[in-house]
Amino acid sequence: MQHGKYRFIVGFLAAPLALYALFVIWPFIQSIYYSFTDWTGLSPEFGMIGFGNYSRMLDDEIFWKSLQHSLTFAVVLPLVTVGLALFFAFMLNVGGRRRKGAAVAGVRGSSFYKIVYFFPQVLSIAIVALLFQFAYNPNSGAINSVLKGVGLGSVQPDWLGDPDLALICVMVVLVWSTVGFFVVLFSAGMASIPRDFYEAALLDGANRFTTFFRITLPLLWDTVQSGWIYMGILALGAESFAVVQIMTVGPSGGGPDYSTIVLPLYVYQKAFRDGQAAYATTIGVALLLVTLAFAAVVMKLGRRERLEF
Repeated sequence: MQHGKYRFIVGFLAAPLALYALFVIWPFIQSIYYSFTDWTGLSPEFGMIGFGNYSRMLDDEIFWKSLQHSLTFAVVLPLVTVGLALFFAFMLNVGGRRRKGAAVAGVRGSSFYKIVYFFPQVLSIAIVALLFQFAYNPNSGAINSVLKGVGLGSVQPDWLGDPDLALICVMVVLVWSTVGFFVVLFSAGMASIPRDFYEAALLDGANRFTTFFRITLPLLWDTVQSGWIYMGILALGAESFAVVQIMTVGPSGGGPDYSTIVLPLYVYQKAFRDGQAAYATTIGVALLLVTLAFAAVVMKLGRRERLEF
């Protein structure tokens, strides 16, 4: 069995690693290289300018705004999304009333609820953003219409036009569109936990609050940590870009007054709107460092002894 083992492994890994290096590692290297140039993205000619783009970035007020908003997304969105998903998954799997022959059971109709929660994942994020853009419309949107219908006609916020509300509105959409995925993910993890653990805890007088923090969360911690990192990457990447670019005001989104600008959108604006590809890659390098730092911090803070059952 040991004869030719390493050749066998290398044979299977060679093609995937080559594709990964070509389509993932090499673009990163190119981006770092172009960040030291004055390339416009429209001409094959460019010159080296050293750390000029990085000095400009550190003095760029809009960059710091976009960084602040991206960091807010990376902190708030995983906290809210994963927290809600854990609560819903726990209720669906072990939060129901005791039934005959089962000391622990989920709520009735839990399978149907999982489908309902997962439904936003079926929709494209662009469609979700457009739907909520119509809902947030201050004149004819569903939210202000409901407020008017219940007698709160004097409360008609300009949701996406108010710099103090726009960022919150965007985060609400991202939570709504992603929480269902994590509900299904955590439900699958909870379903693998033996029911004997819960039954023994209930016999000892533990309540649901105790069983969640003493049994469910410790045994599900690896999944929670992975979900936390995944949600953070979504918040720092394509999901935040799409929602902000589609929903918010301004020539290319990010308004009003750059109150919703995030790093991926700022990269897009500089590269394709302003023709400053080299500067855009510089901001992209900063986004890469922020994403890696986020993943490293979560893995470091979430490190704990692995529990097996």
